[in-house]
Amino acid sequence: MNITILGSGYVGLVAGACLSDMGNNVICVDNNVEKINELKNNIISIYEPGLEELITSNVKENRLSFSCDLDMAVKNSEVCFIAVGTPQGEDGSCDLQYVFSAAESIAKSMNGYKVIVNKSTVPVGTAKKVQEIIKKHTKHNFDVVSNPEFLKQGNAVDDFLSPDRVIIGSESKKASSIMQEIYSPFFRTGNRIILMDIQSAEMTKYASNSFLATKISFINEIANLCEKVGANAEMVRIGMSTDSRIGNKFLFPGLGYGGSCFPKDVKALIKIGEEKDCRMSIIKAADEVNFNQRNIFINKITDKFGKNLKDYTFAVWGLAFKPKTNDMRCAPSITIINALLEMGAKIKAYDPKSMQLAKNIFDNKIELCKNAYQTLEQADCLLLLTEWNEFRRPDYEKMKSLMNKLVIFDGRNQYEEKRLKEKGFEYYQIGKTTKGGSY
Repeated sequence: MNITILGSGYVGLVAGACLSDMGNNVICVDNNVEKINELKNNIISIYEPGLEELITSNVKENRLSFSCDLDMAVKNSEVCFIAVGTPQGEDGSCDLQYVFSAAESIAKSMNGYKVIVNKSTVPVGTAKKVQEIIKKHTKHNFDVVSNPEFLKQGNAVDDFLSPDRVIIGSESKKASSIMQEIYSPFFRTGNRIILMDIQSAEMTKYASNSFLATKISFINEIANLCEKVGANAEMVRIGMSTDSRIGNKFLFPGLGYGGSCFPKDVKALIKIGEEKDCRMSIIKAADEVNFNQRNIFINKITDKFGKNLKDYTFAVWGLAFKPKTNDMRCAPSITIINALLEMGAKIKAYDPKSMQLAKNIFDNKIELCKNAYQTLEQADCLLLLTEWNEFRRPDYEKMKSLMNKLVIFDGRNQYEEKRLKEKGFEYYQIGKTTKGGSY
């Protein structure tokens, strides 16, 4: 099938690479000339495991191409996916200007029946507005479909190639049939394509992300209480997660959620509720807990070192909002580092994939190091902010030889407390009252 994807960002690139890998002819379109030129030269600014290899192989087989010529792409495609950005507005609402602009551009280029697919995360009612826009600019027949993405950053390629489910919101049997044909190769065993009305499909995306965000905020709130009452949040987590009704995913205490999806989608759902006079009490609480979780971590640090940090150097391991991605949007590291800088601290940081983004964000305010151990030279404290695998089993003796003070604040509960204390480190976690000193 011939497919156009409007938007060559995170969702668009992953979708384009994976759909082309199933034998479709895919054109990824973007109005950013520099980005398209980079993609044509195999320069991929987004880090996602397996994505570069998938793009390279399908470009080589002439199944995947990149262009700024939207008119050509639409005319040569049966299905047009809209995968443009939907940034958060100042009031928390979802900014749909790029979606509407894409819809208008598609309409003006149509030369026959098309299926227009909303892949971007959009509020309920967006598909109807897209239909109205397209009708104004074309006489050709078309159908609009809602097909929300459920990709986890760091695992997006696998999620697309082996999805838990594919949701198709459609009012047209013809469009539904075409969409099922597109996704059928991804389900060699069983059928996890779920057909529903468009409004329900649009809501499912927000409901899913907000539920997962709530789960993260819930365990963080429990972890904070564990510290007050002397319980161990890790033991509580295990006790909860072995209940099959609860499960163990998204139930790890830490610094809260970040990235481009959860923060934006939670706030958008709150805004939708306000517009419809429906108070989203649980979702609001999840958002508040998430915001406060970073401040709680900062307070742990100032309880130890005070609020005048001009004489202290902090080593930071991990800048991306989660491992296996270079995405720093709404990353806890930004909030924490900026707070410490305001108190006069010196920051030395390292992340396996986010160094260029960090340079753009922090400019020359922090020292970016070549590796994890370089950050520890003359450091008074290590802050673990992202749980990359390469940080899991460090050389503790080497760490001791490099650091001024043997203090670790672990925002991801990654290390074994007993072992660290035996090595002479002061070790502070999330959800457990911890005191320094060795056994």
